Amino acid sequence: MWHKLKIFFAVFLLGACGFEPLYVERHSSDKWYYKGEFDASITNEMAQIKVEPAGERIGQLLRNELLDSFTPKGIPEKPKYRLAFSNIDKNVSEQAMRDDITATRERVEYKLNYVLTDAKTGDELVRGDTLALLGYDIMANPYSTTFSRKKIEQDAAKIMANDISLRIGAYFHSVLTKRGNPNEL
Repeated sequence: MWHKLKIFFAVFLLGACGFEPLYVERHSSDKWYYKGEFDASITNEMAQIKVEPAGERIGQLLRNELLDSFTPKGIPEKPKYRLAFSNIDKNVSEQAMRDDITATRERVEYKLNYVLTDAKTGDELVRGDTLALLGYDIMANPYSTTFSRKKIEQDAAKIMANDISLRIGAYFHSVLTKRGNPNEL
């Protein structure tokens, strides 16, 4: 009984705080959410983004993550938007020094800028930067250290892709909410 009461209060509090899913809009203004009807216009808009290629390895990993996020059904033939990123910066700093002044840990910081533009007009819609901070231990075995470096590069791409995806999703959410009609974009 107590568990059911906890769940009821959790659902009640979520509804009271104005929680609203980012990628789905409700069709009706009824107080009870959705009635099983979903408007996927935000997801459909995000599926119209062409992610431009990048030359560096982290850029390639990031592009792959964004493609999985935006266009899981395939790259659009005639995209409405273009997403490009630049100034990919990697900064490595040594930490946790031994007595002989060799590091036992490295901290890696990835930064990049991104721009979402309208494919027809070239107008800038969203501009931002994202950051991923990660670290790994330097092992006695070089293979383990190399594997750790590759792993944090993949993790950094996932972190930055999620950040970019959320920000672009928030942009489309705000535009579609203001206009009210997803066909007006």
